[in-house]
Amino acid sequence: MIRHIVMWNLKDHAEGADKASNLEKAKSLLLSCAHVVPGIRAFEVASATPGMDCTNDLVLHMLLDDAQVLAAYQNHPDHLAIKPFMKAVVQERRCMDFIVE
Repeated sequence: MIRHIVMWNLKDHAEGADKASNLEKAKSLLLSCAHVVPGIRAFEVASATPGMDCTNDLVLHMLLDDAQVLAAYQNHPDHLAIKPFMKAVVQERRCMDFIVE
């Protein structure tokens, strides 16, 4: 299995909206991709909890059957469609993929 984790920090203002509004839209867009390909075993999207020490605004955590499922997700039209918005509102992005034994 493959674990795919992506973390973002958003800009204070982008796309005519503030960070809070863009954060909610980003979460909604990401969640719309939860079932785009077979082989996604877990799909979680979360924003930082106010009052807790966090270094990122938003996180995506996925567990997938294999690298082929990850590639299919990465290239799915629904996933590709959200990338322009994400690129416009994101200040910083971090990603890590690794094999789960």
